[in-house]
Amino acid sequence: MVSPFAWFKWQALIRDWSVFGQGFANTLLAAALALALALGLGIVFGVFGAAPVKLTRVLNRIYVEFIQNTPLVIQVFFLYNGLPHLGVMLPVLVVGVLGVGVYHGAYIAEVVRAGIQSIHRGQLEAGLSQGFSYVGAMRHIILPQAARVVLPPLTNQAVSLVKNTSVLALIAGGDLMYHADSWSSDTLYYGPAYVLVGVLYLIICYPLATLARNLERRAGVSG
Repeated sequence: MVSPFAWFKWQALIRDWSVFGQGFANTLLAAALALALALGLGIVFGVFGAAPVKLTRVLNRIYVEFIQNTPLVIQVFFLYNGLPHLGVMLPVLVVGVLGVGVYHGAYIAEVVRAGIQSIHRGQLEAGLSQGFSYVGAMRHIILPQAARVVLPPLTNQAVSLVKNTSVLALIAGGDLMYHADSWSSDTLYYGPAYVLVGVLYLIICYPLATLARNLERRAGVSG
């Protein structure tokens, strides 16, 4: 019986390295764009959730509860298979970025909301009394103070987001998992392909996870 890690299989993988390199690059691109979208949505809806206006809090809960209580796969499949029935055709990469970005935006919104609410309300009232608008007080007073609290969980969300880009493989998104699956199907060398994929994800995620632990440690010491 031939070992799944026989040397000739690794030789084939090395020969076709560009396949995995392209997938790795696409994963980095999708993760970066999705993270930017998630941060934007998370900050906006996080502020909504902590705002004194009932309507904004309701919008926050609708977004967060719907996204957090439905699977990411279903959301991506809706964008990929459902939107064309409504006449909206999006490139696969855009579908992946939207799906993953909107999904993690809901979790980041909860992180931001909790961070804002951890700051004493007197800080906001002091800013308003000095002539700041609510948005201005949030931007210049509350959010900078909340940043120390939210950075560690935000970094953890970034790790989860990178790993969740693998959902693009289900819609032929050209990501790392998709290229590994395609290459393995052609060669039947599944062992080396998935070992390499795991290592490449580790290369991205481990530094982020280490950063999150360091931020948590510093926040704990300074707090």
